[in-house]
Amino acid sequence: MRSITGRQIFIFNLLMAACLLVGLSGARLSFAALPANEFRAMTVVLTALLLVYSAAILAYRLWLVFRPLPTGEIEENSASETTYHIHLLFFLMLFFPITRSGFLPVPLLRVFYQALGARFGVNSYTSGIIYDPMFVTIGAHSVLGQGSLIVPHAVEGKRLSHARITIGNNVTIGGNAVVLQGCVIEDDAQIGIGAVVAKNTHIKRGEIWLGIPAKRYLPSSVTPV
Repeated sequence: MRSITGRQIFIFNLLMAACLLVGLSGARLSFAALPANEFRAMTVVLTALLLVYSAAILAYRLWLVFRPLPTGEIEENSASETTYHIHLLFFLMLFFPITRSGFLPVPLLRVFYQALGARFGVNSYTSGIIYDPMFVTIGAHSVLGQGSLIVPHAVEGKRLSHARITIGNNVTIGGNAVVLQGCVIEDDAQIGIGAVVAKNTHIKRGEIWLGIPAKRYLPSSVTPV
């Protein structure tokens, strides 16, 4: 695992300071505008949190516009590694507390992931966790079960890489299933509960995959093959 440098932490703190300034300014304005009653303090706090997170999402997306995070392997001490570590700090400090808490209702969780760069087709939802959302595309009418993990990155010792994950239309991914980097899951496929789909697996249309590691299930057989 690679270390986050002091310079990278400093850059992140500068971005966060700007976000906090937006939140505090909004809170001050709302405090002055609202009537004095028992709900004013709660409204001011909620306004500040909403503005801080909105500003953080905007800062995060702008950072990736000017410093795109590439697919493939990221070399040590490279500019891409700095981009990755700023991306990681945003998730560790701000976004994971939202996505991993189960606090957001599923429809709002979809919107949150879209704001972070994931692509969802119509009527597709997740109650699981999507890492590196900018590398994930989900088609229409697909569902990702509770506790499922979509993981476009791989950290193997000091080796770090990203690969896109594409999920088609009418796909069902069972609860606690894991889909690793580089996977392509075509339309109408099903991934069983708790299955682990290995890196770079290509699941074809209508197939059912089960197990650890996941393998294609043939209805005529007793076990996956």
